[in-house]
Amino acid sequence: MSRVDAIVAQISGQIASGFYRAGQKLPSVRGGAGQFGVSKNTMAEAYDRLVAQGLAVARQGSGYFITGNRPLPAPRLRPDVTEATSIVSLLREQLDQHYETRPGDGRPPATWTEVAEMRRILRAGRRSDGAIDFGYGSSWGLGALRDWLRMSLAERSILTEPDGIMLTSGVNHGLDLIIRQLLEPGDTVFVDSPGYYPLFAKLRLAKVTVVPVRRIEDGPDLDDLRDKLAGHRPKVFFTQSQAHNPTGGTLSPATAFGLLQLADLHDFRIVEDDIFADLLAPTLPRLAAFGRQERVLYVGSFSKTLSASLRCGYIAGSPDLVRGLVDLKMITTVATSAHVERLVTDMIESGQYIKHLRRLRTRMQEGAKGTVQALSEVGLDVSLPRVQGFYLWVPLPETLDEAAFCRRAAAADIFIAPASVFHTERDACRRPAMRVNVAYGADPRFCAFLRRELEPG
Repeated sequence: MSRVDAIVAQISGQIASGFYRAGQKLPSVRGGAGQFGVSKNTMAEAYDRLVAQGLAVARQGSGYFITGNRPLPAPRLRPDVTEATSIVSLLREQLDQHYETRPGDGRPPATWTEVAEMRRILRAGRRSDGAIDFGYGSSWGLGALRDWLRMSLAERSILTEPDGIMLTSGVNHGLDLIIRQLLEPGDTVFVDSPGYYPLFAKLRLAKVTVVPVRRIEDGPDLDDLRDKLAGHRPKVFFTQSQAHNPTGGTLSPATAFGLLQLADLHDFRIVEDDIFADLLAPTLPRLAAFGRQERVLYVGSFSKTLSASLRCGYIAGSPDLVRGLVDLKMITTVATSAHVERLVTDMIESGQYIKHLRRLRTRMQEGAKGTVQALSEVGLDVSLPRVQGFYLWVPLPETLDEAAFCRRAAAADIFIAPASVFHTERDACRRPAMRVNVAYGADPRFCAFLRRELEPG
């Protein structure tokens, strides 16, 4: 907390407690500076913040006076918002970090992604076209980056029209736009189980019925999907294709083909999340490559490969669908950041992005091997997935109390991502497990904790 913050907090507390009465004059700037042991500039800034918060008023030539307003209490969230936010407690820890040892983190370390070239471009404010545009930018997103993405998608056999791709502020923004555009309260959707937990929160907020489909090693379990289709009529199936979060699983060609057949037969759309695509082979099966654009919306992002703070992603699909999403984006956020999009484009055009991907891919593969070895040595049953990504799905002993295990880890300053948060049915009968980030899985403190937990008796 800065000195200004501390002064504002103390005076705000005194106002809330009734120490200062309405209309009472605060000490002069000089007097307050002496009282708090700060400069007059610091004291003046603190008073200006109190004025901005409506707690004080400045009267020219007279000083600062208490308005009589009290600090507003935090607003109560609607029940649906409370339910949605309770799902994302894991996400909250990833944003406001408290734990030192982080095997449950969803992101790679900043040292893996925030390379020197990106920092250099940020400092220099470099733009390849030499012009700086301070306007809103197009609601479609930067044209140069969209053109590059179309070429990149073509390498994955995903053919996209010029008006069949738009830019978003990351995958989560894209999913939010899709949910708003395609779904209404009471609709039914299918999701991977285990699956991407922030998506579950968005769907709860949209008041739709969420039906889990079991996720196995080579994609959604088609037998379970057929069983669910016998009793439900989904509008959308949200799924991840390769380097699945949280299981690390893949999507086989047979499963992709079978899923698309069922989508045609039962007339539901598929939203395919392929956030790690730039780190994986372009020849791996993608639903968007197998299926018609009217059936599949394909979403991706640079946030996992470059930096979590660079909110830049995209949606690709049929032009009719994408045009509607662009209109919705324009209504809700006007446009995405052209400066962020230009930064990403500059890294691509300078050749730094491809160099960075090579380094990141090597770190990811080495991290996966090290994590598998370390966890195997402590007695856990874990192996390398066929397609290596950031995550491993690690089963825990069947007799283990998962919640108690997480509490003990937290007491040891270790951040765990338990299986429970990746299932929509929290109390379902399932084996305890955890998602482990390969960047942190071999951490000696984490391994020592696991040895203590797995000791007999």
